[in-house]
Amino acid sequence: MLNRIIANKKRKIEEAKQNFPLKEMLKKIDSPDFREFYQKRDFKKAIENPGLSLIAEVKQKSPSYGRFREHFDYLEIARIYQKAGAEAISVLTDKEFFGGELRHLSEIKENTFLPVLRKDFIIDEYQVCQSFFYKADAVLLIACLLTEKELKNFLQLCGELNLDALVEVHNEGDIKKAISTPGKIIGINNRNLDSLEIDIKTTENLIKLIPDDRLIVSESGISTRQDIKYLRDLGVDAVLIGEVFLKSADISKKMREMALA
Repeated sequence: MLNRIIANKKRKIEEAKQNFPLKEMLKKIDSPDFREFYQKRDFKKAIENPGLSLIAEVKQKSPSYGRFREHFDYLEIARIYQKAGAEAISVLTDKEFFGGELRHLSEIKENTFLPVLRKDFIIDEYQVCQSFFYKADAVLLIACLLTEKELKNFLQLCGELNLDALVEVHNEGDIKKAISTPGKIIGINNRNLDSLEIDIKTTENLIKLIPDDRLIVSESGISTRQDIKYLRDLGVDAVLIGEVFLKSADISKKMREMALA
């Protein structure tokens, strides 16, 4: 599955570069009009407060489940997350496999006051600039998709653009790569990206390998109050949750049931 996603992503990036060249994008970013209306929100600060913070995810579908809701009103979902107490919002922007759109980033940003994370398969510096252009406050960087040099370069570019970065890891090798960089937020994904299988104990197995000066986010497979207690006891700083909320007829109620609202 991951190979299919990346092959498709490479094609889409090349199309995007043809339709909206990087030089043209950077010119717009540097314009007074863009700078006047762009407002950076501090993603890192939002999730480093005491207690377990919630990054609530907006996506229409997933390869492992299909469509989550018959009617996908991403703005209403984002407003519900905000009202129920989420600290940040993760927005899937991959269209083919997750039903996302880049415009969802700027539209959700304009309709909430929470910081917005662009979650996608970022393999090109063009996508980092693109994230900033669409008003993201942070981007997801998946360690297994990037070399150590690429990861460092992408993080440097994030710093230049004043974007926070969530560096996602899946195993010990990913962690070695991640902690060799200045990245301060590390996300442990409990889902195997190849098989799509989930094991929440992945967080327990890997968290001990991460230095204390990094913020730790646990991602995927979190669906019960017991899961929340388990991760809180492990010392996780934040959780990224989407599917269990999106499957629910009453998102706010589900957040309360999980002690997240």
